[in-house]
Amino acid sequence: MKFARIIYAIAAIYGIFVLTPLYFLINRVNIDTPPAVTHPEFYYGFAGIALLWQFVFIFIARDPVRYRPIMVLTFLAKIVYTLPVMILYTRGEVHASTLHLSLVDPVFGILFVAAYLKTPRRVSA
Repeated sequence: MKFARIIYAIAAIYGIFVLTPLYFLINRVNIDTPPAVTHPEFYYGFAGIALLWQFVFIFIARDPVRYRPIMVLTFLAKIVYTLPVMILYTRGEVHASTLHLSLVDPVFGILFVAAYLKTPRRVSA
């Protein structure tokens, strides 16, 4: 249970730290990783949903046993970004820096699986 608390807390802190600046960096993204964002609603929608998940991680970190069923969704959430980025990279549609940043997610995904397996279904009396 302590393992899950630590992993999910670290993931949440990391995610908040990495995702929050996206709200202020769209112009920098347009310059550094062309082509420019043509649908900002998708860009901000991604940032918002990804940021929202960090708060789910905080809930899990506070009470892993209670929120254990949600852990299944969290490790699936960690592949829904990396997998498309890997495919797009092989097709030459995203920059290597995007691929490298996306590889943090499967590391957390593996740790989330380990946390799930180590967390009891319920606390014994």
